[in-house]
Amino acid sequence: MSSALIEDMIEQHGYPVLTTESIDGFLASHDDVVLFFTENPQHFPESNDVAVILPELVRYFGGRLSAAVIDTVSERELYRRYNFTAWPSLVFLRRGDYLGTISRVQDWQVYTREIDTLLTSPPRPAPHPQVPIIPESKTDMQQAQAREMV
Repeated sequence: MSSALIEDMIEQHGYPVLTTESIDGFLASHDDVVLFFTENPQHFPESNDVAVILPELVRYFGGRLSAAVIDTVSERELYRRYNFTAWPSLVFLRRGDYLGTISRVQDWQVYTREIDTLLTSPPRPAPHPQVPIIPESKTDMQQAQAREMV
């Protein structure tokens, strides 16, 4: 389930919505890519904040990044490729190879510094799977995220 804010971002900026069937074609036809994994904004309202920030980041980096949104039906399957542990997440790739992930809302300086580092770094293997991120409830996920921050 998406939100009106995310749908507006997709429409205004022409970001494609990728599925398990369409992602590989998109990755093959773009150099530096950022994939937006939103999850359900009802459970993760920070997704709406990232929907506002993402177009600004694309603009800040001079259009170097090709942005796409991952279809909510495909997210659980596709996240396994990149093994991040928090929602929302921005996954950065170069010609389909993993560069890194930035999860949750960050300060502008954190975004720009981290993205600059990712875009000037060689690809690396995606992290190994850790703990599944399928919460039984919103409270369970909040507790899991609190543990990660410690």
